[in-house]
Amino acid sequence: MKLVLLGPPGSGKGTQAKRLAEKYGIPHVSSGDILRASLREEGCLDRETREIVHSGRLVPDRIAVGIVKKRLGEEDCGKGFILDGFPRTLPQAESLNGFLQESDITIDRVLYLELSEEEAVKRLSGRRTCPRCGATFHLVFNQPRTLGLCDQCGAQLSQREDDKEVTVRERMKTYEKQTFPLIEYYQSQGLLAKINANRSIKEVFEDLCKVLDGGS
Repeated sequence: MKLVLLGPPGSGKGTQAKRLAEKYGIPHVSSGDILRASLREEGCLDRETREIVHSGRLVPDRIAVGIVKKRLGEEDCGKGFILDGFPRTLPQAESLNGFLQESDITIDRVLYLELSEEEAVKRLSGRRTCPRCGATFHLVFNQPRTLGLCDQCGAQLSQREDDKEVTVRERMKTYEKQTFPLIEYYQSQGLLAKINANRSIKEVFEDLCKVLDGGS
């Protein structure tokens, strides 16, 4: 099963992608996770790219396409994958399409999680992340047992730069301008399924599974 998961910041792409990956036994390929891991490794990204990632803007297509192509070429993606956070622009989608055609791979479904800007700001600005183990919590929806500390390893939680309100709103503007056209692109190919993401994680996941299992 080869899937693409689309949606604005805060729509739950990462959470749902991990659940789908576990249910269907396919790897979760997150361009954001790959970039953030590269940020922690000295010399992996140049200064300009690091500043772009921290500001919430999209990295250049050549960089995004390169890291995803490399990941999809790994052995575990041979049985399928779920792309999370890529493609984000039409050029990226067209580049991905060309790469997949050359590799004789066909996308089975594109899942689009719909969410308003205000809900996105509410969700993301309250998110806190553990810099040591990567666990994620929320000040409203998923509080840690001890305020400010990670349940899993006890490290001090922090707010990612791209989760701050001003950055979230900038990310939403970027999304509307550069990513929303992808909805029409995949809809014209008959691949798109829209899911209302303004609900509980369980409800959204159930609807995603209905689409994938029932072909609706």
